[in-house]
Amino acid sequence: MAARRGVALTPMEVRRDVIVRAARLAEDLGYEVFSVAEGWGLDATIVLAEIAAKTTRITLLAGILSVWGRSPATLAMSAVTLHQLSEGRFVLGLGASTRQLVEGWHDVEFANPAGRLRQVATTVRALLAGERAPVTATPGARPLRLGLPPVAELPIWIAATGARTLPVVADLADGWYPIYLRRDRCRELAAEIGRRRASVDGHRPAVTIAAGPVAVVDRNIGAARAVAAACTSQYLARMGDVYPRLIAAQGLGAEVDLVRAANPPHAPGAGVVPPDAQALLDEFTAYGDEASVQRQLQRWADAVDITMVGIPPGLPWEQIEATLRAAAP
Repeated sequence: MAARRGVALTPMEVRRDVIVRAARLAEDLGYEVFSVAEGWGLDATIVLAEIAAKTTRITLLAGILSVWGRSPATLAMSAVTLHQLSEGRFVLGLGASTRQLVEGWHDVEFANPAGRLRQVATTVRALLAGERAPVTATPGARPLRLGLPPVAELPIWIAATGARTLPVVADLADGWYPIYLRRDRCRELAAEIGRRRASVDGHRPAVTIAAGPVAVVDRNIGAARAVAAACTSQYLARMGDVYPRLIAAQGLGAEVDLVRAANPPHAPGAGVVPPDAQALLDEFTAYGDEASVQRQLQRWADAVDITMVGIPPGLPWEQIEATLRAAAP
């Protein structure tokens, strides 16, 4: 059976032309999913609309839209619009995001993220099914329905890794799209999600699990490691505390501390992972020549349904193409 593979971009990749070009190549190479991330740069829904117009087969994932940045009604409108533009190939990804992004970019208090994730996901699913909007802030208003044909079956994937947010995946999601979980931890939590889902409704389909490493192909192993390390250090040293806490809780606290010490805030340079923190790269990246990357990706096959191949931001096109070709299913 052929491996199921997807492509995942980081929110730091803001070259729209490169993103669209990568999506078209991913489709040609047989990837199943193409994920466009959103942070503080490009609007993922607009980029996905452009990709929808230039592809015909590949599934398009908004991976991931923050539940703080748009109202449930706006999320539902965007989802149905992209569903139409892509002729049914769109997947809505939702996540609780991070305190730094929510408060430092959207200027919204990051309070009860699990509750916010559940409330937004529940409301969006109801709106997609054609139900009226729940009106609570203005009780005298007349609740409206979506002004487009409902799409109750539109898939929703949820990014979650915490004890409070994982039940939202089990209860409401069609897919689970975590980041920075060790493969063994993916298996453990997937089993928990499955047990909770079965206890609520044993007839519901299993949740699709999509995750994978940052990947970069280069015959120069040192150069490939440097790129993987720069991306890893960005998440650990410059994007708040959620990723350091998540990884440290999985037994890699000493390695996280080494990376943060080697990359102080506002330090110049691409970022590094010291040799003593190599375990981080072994767990969460795949780098080297084509054969090495293929072997490293294969380790994910029994932990997830779809191995998502993460492309570091800013790579030259030639290296993106080499990585996508090497990692193709």
